[in-house]
Amino acid sequence: MNTRHHQRGMTAIGWLMVLGLIAFFTLITLRLVPIYLEYGKVVSVLESLTSEPDIGARSRREIIRLVSKRFNINDVRGVDPRTVKVSKDRGKTRISIEYERREHLMANIDVVAVFSKQVEVPSR
Repeated sequence: MNTRHHQRGMTAIGWLMVLGLIAFFTLITLRLVPIYLEYGKVVSVLESLTSEPDIGARSRREIIRLVSKRFNINDVRGVDPRTVKVSKDRGKTRISIEYERREHLMANIDVVAVFSKQVEVPSR
């Protein structure tokens, strides 16, 4: 007699591997999404400066104070407004920010995200 055995489904080890992968990617998502949402708020603050009247005529201190107020309103806590750089050149004012965020993932593994954004506004 020739009997055939068909395999069906996954073993317990297979299920544990699948669940482990799901848990790992869920952990990564839960750690990275807030960082990118915060970056979206930073971008929105910098882009809102382009619609500010006479922003190009203001001093660096005034621009940073304005950015700081908008960071507080938008609940941006992980970025220091003093990292904003203001440069004036040839009738244009460039407002830029470069920063990195380090987020602990697990054990001795960290995730580092580097962000950069620049906007230009006319001077005077």
